[in-house]
Amino acid sequence: MKFTLSWLKTHLETEAPLDVIVETLTGIGLEVEHVDNPAEKLAPFRIAEILEAAPHPNADRLQVCKVDVGEAEALQVVCGAPNAREGLKTVFAAPGAYIPAKDFTIAKGIIRGVESGGMMCSPEELGLEGDSSGIFELSPDAPVGQSYALWAGLDDPLIEINLTPNRADAASVYGIARDLAAAGLGHLIETPIGAIAGAFPCPVEARLDFAHDDAHLAPLFALRLVRGVKNGQSPEWLRNRLKSIGLRPINALVDITNFLTFDRGRPLHVFDANKVSGNLVVRRGRSGESLLALDGKTYALNENIVVIADENGVESLAGVMGGEASGCDEATTDVLIESALWEPANIAQTGRKLGIVSDARYRFERGVDPAFALPGLELATRLVLDLCGGAPSELFVAGHAPDDRQTIDFAYSEVERLTGLKLEPAEMAGALEKLGFAIAGQASNAERVHVRAPSWRPDIEGKADLVEEIIRLAGLDRITPVPLERESAISGPVLTLLQKRVRGARRALASRGMVEAVTWSFVAKAQAEIFGGGAPELSLANPIASDLSDMRPSLLPGLIAGARANFARGFGDVALFEVGQIFKSDAEDGQFIAAAGLRRGTAKPSGAGRHWADKAAPVDVFDAKADCLTLLATLGIAAGAIQIVPGGPAFLHPGRSAILQFGPKNVVGWFGELHPRALEVFDATGPMAAFEIILDALPAPKARPTKARPKLELSEFQPVERDFAFIVDNSVRSADLIKAAQAADRNLIVNVGVFDLYAGPGVPEGKKSVALNVTLQPREKTLTDAEIDAVAAKIVAEASKKTGAMLRS
Repeated sequence: MKFTLSWLKTHLETEAPLDVIVETLTGIGLEVEHVDNPAEKLAPFRIAEILEAAPHPNADRLQVCKVDVGEAEALQVVCGAPNAREGLKTVFAAPGAYIPAKDFTIAKGIIRGVESGGMMCSPEELGLEGDSSGIFELSPDAPVGQSYALWAGLDDPLIEINLTPNRADAASVYGIARDLAAAGLGHLIETPIGAIAGAFPCPVEARLDFAHDDAHLAPLFALRLVRGVKNGQSPEWLRNRLKSIGLRPINALVDITNFLTFDRGRPLHVFDANKVSGNLVVRRGRSGESLLALDGKTYALNENIVVIADENGVESLAGVMGGEASGCDEATTDVLIESALWEPANIAQTGRKLGIVSDARYRFERGVDPAFALPGLELATRLVLDLCGGAPSELFVAGHAPDDRQTIDFAYSEVERLTGLKLEPAEMAGALEKLGFAIAGQASNAERVHVRAPSWRPDIEGKADLVEEIIRLAGLDRITPVPLERESAISGPVLTLLQKRVRGARRALASRGMVEAVTWSFVAKAQAEIFGGGAPELSLANPIASDLSDMRPSLLPGLIAGARANFARGFGDVALFEVGQIFKSDAEDGQFIAAAGLRRGTAKPSGAGRHWADKAAPVDVFDAKADCLTLLATLGIAAGAIQIVPGGPAFLHPGRSAILQFGPKNVVGWFGELHPRALEVFDATGPMAAFEIILDALPAPKARPTKARPKLELSEFQPVERDFAFIVDNSVRSADLIKAAQAADRNLIVNVGVFDLYAGPGVPEGKKSVALNVTLQPREKTLTDAEIDAVAAKIVAEASKKTGAMLRS
């Protein structure tokens, strides 16, 4: 629901500033979603006068203007507008002003060698309507130096509120003003609506053609004919009202109905009386009927839709939208004004079935004020007579307005019981009366009263509704927060270790730039066999497809298929991961939760695709290894705690893969580059590097004796680095050499890394040279040369003892 501040003040006499109005609206349950104040956006723009306009010395289409902006000295502005001329009053933007429609900020500049200190603007540049072929042309009496927004009347804020479905009464500006007045923010302006005397009987009658059980579909239908109207453009105030909330003015008769829909929450419809044949009948639609509506679309009807028809057929969808055939235009001279009541549920059903969203439907399906149906018709007639002239007929009314309001036996103690807030009975009664509720049986010491809701509040059904009305006016901020009782101060753990690891694995792999995939738990038999599955007990008795016949023994088949599908669509560089269930057997202990990842093409952790600064490299085994170690570190397992054994399953490259294990009997995963023969089965191409870790198989972390977190130790002494080149047998693994060096002195040695591998001339046959970089970090004092040499000797001794290494000369 949108409305402007000036529109609100036609019904609410208040001096409250905008921010107070906005805060109060939200406080009483009419939540403000957005406030658009044009004066704030247009504040930097002032009225200026061009004192001189001379040709630019270096450009044919530019002029150098002296501009008076209300300051002590005139400013020099270079302007390219064709209508810039001496004596013209226009709109000026000083340096630093932001141009909303063009999305840039004005700055001083040099244009073709001439300094320019600002900009003269067109309506388009300010996001306004008008001729944008040149700059603004204001009236000669426009005051130089004044804010353009204030002078042009563009200082009217637009407020948008979010209505809950039960607050149909606030779907009008008048209803919102009524609530604000009840909240103490001003005085409601109530103008009596007098009955208009008809000059002749209404020549068009209407009949409610419903079975007895269907009478509720249209309880009231009222008509009035106005002859001799002159339909044309609406007056400026009415057009501005509609345009301010985003509606397009059409003509006076239609604009009046749109205005009353938003101003009073009373949807009406106007028929061109000369296009209506005979009397009107309100009835159910019939199968096979259709209507060309005012939105230009043709809708097929059925018996569940209520329509207004004449002798020619259906003329309008009741409460939703009128028909084009009987619509009013500039040639209309006689108009039928209709005001009716419709069943909300039927209107909602019609709107949903036909896919029509209209302002009338929005209000009728929530419930309009039945008592305002006839006064609303009188008000519409008065506007038609004032704006279009003509002679009115008497009212024709079929049916009557129902009054289904119930009297509620209400105890004031319900407020404290439901909200915890204790209020005086006088304050509670006053709140209800301000909102239009009638209270009977009230006395100074009354604890129970009889309350009857006003006609515009069909949502009030019981005691809790009355409590809500009282408390929203009293203010929710007056309720004292009370913490909920807890059975224990500290909640027990909710997630299991495996659940925590599943969540941690997803976060860790996503942080590596990988995208999560969710694939089928079934794969083709040939694919299952490659990854160690395909056993008869894992075959499905009734597969959903021939290529989804077996339970998956690994997550990789699904990820390979996903990478292949992306490649087929032009996305060859992909990094995918999945955390899910795999099946090694049909036994309970043969089902595991695994985390797997796959990289294809150039989708390395550092980035994918070609780059001007470096040649794109394909993914390799070390990318998969890095993903593995990062995942394990996230799950609390250090890289040194797990064994990395070269070689892997048959579907991996023998020299570009490894197995992860905590001993020969506890294999927890693998990583490596996929073998081309394995990819052939999937009709996929590489390169692809992948890994898979069985989360169930990872050991649980050891319980720590204390809850104190380890402190970060920073030494104030300079670290020392030494390089060692060892000659070892080709069968010796670099990891074993690193562990031997670390064991020499675990207090001083903080890092050991391999920086060179060599085999060839100078190295004996069957041997290789492995170069290590060792970092020593003293913590108590600076190391002497003798102490460094002693540690170096220990490193050489340990390497020789555990791997048979010899220091290379």
